[in-house]
Amino acid sequence: MSWKVGLVLLLSLGFSSCELHKEDTMDTEGIARAEMQKIPIQTLDFGFVPSVVYETHAYYEPGAMGVLFHMVHAFLYAVQPNPFPKDLIVNVMQQNKGGIKLEEYQKPENVVLALQTIYYELGFIVLGVMGALFVLFAPLVGLCFCLCRCCDNCGGEMHQRQRKNADCQRGFYTTMLIATSVFLTAGVLVAYSANHNMSSHIKSTRRLVNTNMRDLKAFANTTPAQIDYLTAQYTVAKNKVLFDMDNIGTLLGGRIQSQLERDVVPALDNALRMTGAMRETKEALENVSTSLETLQDATGLLQESLQSERSSLSNTLNDPACTNGDVSHTCNTIRGTLSQLALSANFNRLPDVNHQLANVDNVLKTDLSNIVQKGYSAFNNTPKLVREQTQNVVTRVKGMLDKVGGEIIGFTKMFPLEPALVNFTMFLTDSQKNIEAFYPQIDQLDFYRWIGCVAICCMVVLILAFNFLGLLCGSCGYDKNASPTMRGCMSNTGGNLLMAGVGFSFIFSWALMAVVVSTFVAGGNIEKLICEPLANRELFKIIDTPYIVHPEKKNFLPGMLFQDPNIDLTLGSMYRDCYDNNGLYSSLQLEKKFNFNRFLNGTMYNPELAKVFNGVRVDLEGVVLLEQEGRDNLLNFANTGVGEIEYEAYLAEVNKGVTVVDLLSFANELDDQADQLPRGALANALKGHASSIRLTHKEQVVPMEQAMSTLSSSIRLLERTAKELPNKVNNVLSAIDAAEYLITNNGSYVVKQETEKFMKSVVGYFKQYTKWVQGSLDSEVAQCKPISNLVDSLEIVACSFIVDSVNTFWFGLGGCCFFLIPSIILSIKLAKYFRRMDTEDVFDDMPSYDTMCRYPRASAPPQQPDW
Repeated sequence: MSWKVGLVLLLSLGFSSCELHKEDTMDTEGIARAEMQKIPIQTLDFGFVPSVVYETHAYYEPGAMGVLFHMVHAFLYAVQPNPFPKDLIVNVMQQNKGGIKLEEYQKPENVVLALQTIYYELGFIVLGVMGALFVLFAPLVGLCFCLCRCCDNCGGEMHQRQRKNADCQRGFYTTMLIATSVFLTAGVLVAYSANHNMSSHIKSTRRLVNTNMRDLKAFANTTPAQIDYLTAQYTVAKNKVLFDMDNIGTLLGGRIQSQLERDVVPALDNALRMTGAMRETKEALENVSTSLETLQDATGLLQESLQSERSSLSNTLNDPACTNGDVSHTCNTIRGTLSQLALSANFNRLPDVNHQLANVDNVLKTDLSNIVQKGYSAFNNTPKLVREQTQNVVTRVKGMLDKVGGEIIGFTKMFPLEPALVNFTMFLTDSQKNIEAFYPQIDQLDFYRWIGCVAICCMVVLILAFNFLGLLCGSCGYDKNASPTMRGCMSNTGGNLLMAGVGFSFIFSWALMAVVVSTFVAGGNIEKLICEPLANRELFKIIDTPYIVHPEKKNFLPGMLFQDPNIDLTLGSMYRDCYDNNGLYSSLQLEKKFNFNRFLNGTMYNPELAKVFNGVRVDLEGVVLLEQEGRDNLLNFANTGVGEIEYEAYLAEVNKGVTVVDLLSFANELDDQADQLPRGALANALKGHASSIRLTHKEQVVPMEQAMSTLSSSIRLLERTAKELPNKVNNVLSAIDAAEYLITNNGSYVVKQETEKFMKSVVGYFKQYTKWVQGSLDSEVAQCKPISNLVDSLEIVACSFIVDSVNTFWFGLGGCCFFLIPSIILSIKLAKYFRRMDTEDVFDDMPSYDTMCRYPRASAPPQQPDW
């Protein structure tokens, strides 16, 4: 009983029963976890469970003997082609649980079962009856044969009649006897090979016993280390959770910040861009003011220069030379264009922007960029704020994790695993010693068995020796020219040896057949009813039939191990799992009695942990994105009066040219007209005026055009800014207000949402651990391959080593018994041609007309002293 307790404690692996926690609590937590949204979680590396390599290779390859084994199996299939009678065996066992009484044989159900059994065993019954008849009648037939020969009948008369085909008959009988003897030889070799195969493999059984015992001990010794590794790997999940808790500011605070920054950051970015707009506005106003002042000053100077140039050019055109013929026409043309030497734009009447510039300067005295940066800093300080406000939660979670780890380790120590392992190992050691103590007896019994089988084979070998020696002596000493009464000594000896073989065949055949029948019935039924169903696992279905072993226990295995026969655990399912080298936890369905996974779920997914996380409170109301000074600064910027500038007046003047006519074009045209005049003082004077006009354009008009370009671009920029500024300022302030409202009023919702996500990630690490534990328990911890190896080893020893060898032995010996019958007949027939006869047929020649008629008569051989 101690081995059973030790085995169950070992198999339980120290796992918790599901009764430790209430079912309703677990169901509520399961629903809550199912409602959690799936989020990506970092995959943890729990390493590899310590494994063990088992030595036993439960596989048998019979080699050349496999051909004989297949022949025997084919013969048994011919004798018994019916499938395994599972239902019949189950019905027989269920009908006769209390034992069979004599009066119950007449019940209809028992009669039906008996008929079904007879039908299934019909092949064995028929051959067994035939073998029994052979055993019974072989001695009687031999006795009658001897008596018959003593009366000179049945071939006992030492007289051979002459026949024309005597040589042909002798050759036929010789050939058939040789063939029969060859088959006998083959049969005895098969029997001897089976005998030797059994002895040699029984010796190798010790290796299987030793490797199986070592595997079971390795299984028992490795399991505690594997359990300790499972519990130790809790620290991987725990350390990851502690890491996340230590960095809760970065993780949780970062998630909260990332949820809020979609509204906060754009608002602050827009506010920060307003500082750039302020600087651009100031720069544009400064450009307008400077350009306007430059243009106003340059306008007066240019006006004087143009007026002076008109006066000088007019005086030149009043020269008397201009009155001559063709020259007068050119002078009149030039005189008509003098009015174009005048200013086009008048910048003196444009108002200045000094007031707006002063307002912008006052706005820029406040550093809006620094104020916005404070808003950035306040918002980016969220992780730190979360870390400071969740310090108590982190401390409590750390304490709970330590408590959970202690509970897991403590629970694995609740069961007396070490004493159970010691007892189980001692049981294995004692069992191995007890088995080894039987080795000498097994060897002795196997030796006796081997001697007995060899003795049986020697019976056939003795008959074969007489057959072959008789054939050899008879064939070598036979002289076809010698009369039957004059045959030689060697030929006569061959005939006597053949008759000796016949005598020993009668003496041994019934004993050989008795051995064949007994081993055939026993070995054949064991092969068909045990070995074959064990090989295809049909035998497990009988044992796993509900209530078949015990009338009050539905399932045999869980009733024996756990005293709970209602667990749906069968030997077949356990064997299949162990054959696949799965863990014993899943093979024995220990989760129904010792559910470690449920214990972990109840320990790590407990309401207290959820309560701690639900108690996380992060106050973000103190976050100010834009101070009131910044708001006032934006409003003052919108009210700087930039929109009051007379942009149309500015643009109207800027769009005009500096002068009415392009001075360069005017100077070029003046040069062309001077070239049309005769060479002289007038033409030179006009060219001088053209050069003076070009100089005026270069020194005065070009700078004014540059100033007008700057004025134009600045005015247009200010115009656009003035149109968009109120809306931009309002939008920035509205975005800031909305972001602050989100932080103040919806921040708690975001905090709760992100806290739940953070909790899911933390719980996800424990889920990975429990999932890894479940997978390890199912496939890596306490891999029960030694159990299936033990069953396979028993099958190999019992069926492949012993039953197959026994069946092959009777198969070969049965063939010998079968061929003994023709051997007896052929030996008797052939001995007549080899033995020296007492009388022979003699032919007398008698004349009758022209033919010779011969009549045989008996004649005895002459008496010789040495006969």
